Order: sequence, then structure tokens, then C-alpha cells
Amino acid sequence: MEPVRPQVDSFLLDWIMREPLKREWLFEQSDGNCRLMAPFAARLSETVPMWGRAVAPFAEWVTRAFWSSSAKLARESAPATRLTQRAKREAKGAPSLPSSIRAPRRENLCRGCGKTIQDGRTNCATCAVGDATSNMLDAARIGRETANGPEAQMRRAVTQRKNARAQHAWKASDQPAWLTEKFYSEKVQPLLAQTSPSVIARKISVSRWYAGRIREGYRPHPRHWPFLAELVRVEVVGIEQSNLH
Repeated sequence: MEPVRPQVDSFLLDWIMREPLKREWLFEQSDGNCRLMAPFAARLSETVPMWGRAVAPFAEWVTRAFWSSSAKLARESAPATRLTQRAKREAKGAPSLPSSIRAPRRENLCRGCGKTIQDGRTNCATCAVGDATSNMLDAARIGRETANGPEAQMRRAVTQRKNARAQHAWKASDQPAWLTEKFYSEKVQPLLAQTSPSVIARKISVSRWYAGRIREGYRPHPRHWPFLAELVRVEVVGIEQSNLH
């Protein structure tokens, strides 16, 4: 059995990871020993042909080793290979060992309640709701921890200092004469409502959340107005001509 024990362990580990054990498959005695119940024993017995096929070559090898160690038996013909039919197959020119047997198909059970479910799923519809809720709560918690972590706070501080320096360096005299608050509200803002937030964010180097607020009507700092006017391609008539009209 020892040469094939890794195959057995791998099979059982894969089974446990894919399918939970049912409560009615096991029985705990008063002395603490656990016994396998008949339904589970029947399930395990379905794998006997597979393990018999795996053990057969080693059993015959051990038989030949004992056979050859006896001077009396060594003078006789080699022992038969009834387990693997190796001698017969070699006489016919076939491979010395038959092809392996596939493991019996296991029943796919829900990890939460043990109910039989479709292959490829891990939970039934009822248990999946609880898992989805738990996953959402975990995702929210991780998101809060990430957003309030040292790295996120450092990035926000860098952005805030950058914006403060830009606002401090901006002068109203640098603004084009035609780009007034009224002009921005009447000419530029309506066109921004039709522009994607990602496009606005790339144009003035802000977050998509802030760009979304601008798209919804929030008025940003005046230093952004020339770039937003350029973005929506507003054609401006000279301020002198506008005053004449």
C-alpha cells in the first residue's frame, strides 16, 4: 500500500476541498472513536477498483522478489501475473500495464448545508446569499482600511499641497478677459454636461470623482476654466465686439 499512499492522500485531499463531508456519514462512539457509516463506506468502496489497479504492479513485484530469493522456487517458472495480466499482454504485444481507471464521479455538495448542487458551484442559492453578504461586508471593510491607511493619507496630503500651491500661484490678472464667471456658466458649463468625467479628469489632472462633480454643475477653481473651455472647443468672439452688441 505504501507506494500508492500519496495517490490516496491526494484523492482524499481533493475530495475534502471540493466536497464537504455529510454529518450522517460519521458516528462518534462514547469512547471518542469515529466510525464510518454504511452510506459513506459504500461511497468509498466505489474507489476500490482504482486502488486495486494502482497496487497490482507493486504486489506482483513483491511476489517476484520473494520468488527469486528462494532457490527452490527460482528453478520453477515465474509466478503468474493475474493482477495486471502483464505476461499475457506482453505476449500479445500490448502495453505491459493497462490504462488507469478514472475515479468515480463524486456528488457535488453545498459547502454550507450539504445539499446536492450543480457541478462547478460551491454553494446552493440559499447559502450563496449569506456568502455574498459576508463578502460585501469584507470588501467594504478592506476598502475603508485602504482608503484611510497611511499610504492613502500620504497621497491625499501630496495632492492637497499641490492644489494649494497652484491656487496660491494663480492670479486673476492671468485670466483671459473674455472668460468671466458669467461666460463660464452660460457657455462652458452646459457643454461640460455632455463630456465624459474621465476626459475632464485627464484634461485638468483631477480625480474622476471631482470631474463628475464638475460635469454635474460644480464650478471649479478659475484656473481650470481656460482648459475646460478649450476642452469643449468654445469659439470666443472678441470681448470688444461682444460689448458693442
